[in-house]
Amino acid sequence: MNGKVIVITGALGALGKVVAEEALARGARVAGIDHAASQFAATADRIELGGVDLTDITHATAAIDKAAAHFGRLDALINIAGGFTFEAVSDGDPVTWQRMYAMNVMTAFNTSRAAIPHLTKSGAGRIINIGALGALQAASGMGPYAASKAGVHRLTESLAAELKGKVTVNAVLPSIIDTAANRAAMPKADISKWVTPKELAEVILFLASDAASAVTGALLPVNGRV
Repeated sequence: MNGKVIVITGALGALGKVVAEEALARGARVAGIDHAASQFAATADRIELGGVDLTDITHATAAIDKAAAHFGRLDALINIAGGFTFEAVSDGDPVTWQRMYAMNVMTAFNTSRAAIPHLTKSGAGRIINIGALGALQAASGMGPYAASKAGVHRLTESLAAELKGKVTVNAVLPSIIDTAANRAAMPKADISKWVTPKELAEVILFLASDAASAVTGALLPVNGRV
């Protein structure tokens, strides 16, 4: 990863922070984009762009272009930004479905569209999306979230075919990630079976590396120890 420029959306979240630190530790230069306020001043190796609404194509494009201008190039885009909700269909709200689609599908679409011109210049461009194992067979209450993540899966496959030979496009499909929020929501769960952010970061950064040059269009399950 030495010298590669990686853009990470949702960079201030539980997973995003770990991916960013792991990438920096491997010699990458990192641009973090998040809806939350930035926490770091820009350096030669790191820039954070806070307060960005990635559901808006104009905001997403401006952030991607600013990251590319700061480093002079862009080699990989890791789309971590997204959201989760648990809601039954029978008493559900259409607004919830619209919000999940916007947060999970449109953020990935907007940033990918903005990043493509930069990534194609890289010669080893990479896009890694975050899907969900639960979108392969959705459980009760998972309708809006699973449907939106299934959209991320199809976006990944379609974009991989569109950019084949230019940019690789893959997605990781985690089960439950071991975060403070998930521990609080499921206090009785066996967390030893969950995927840690570091474990997931390892897979993500493999897909962003030169070693994954022949992998594209993959939906890679990362299901911990279930």
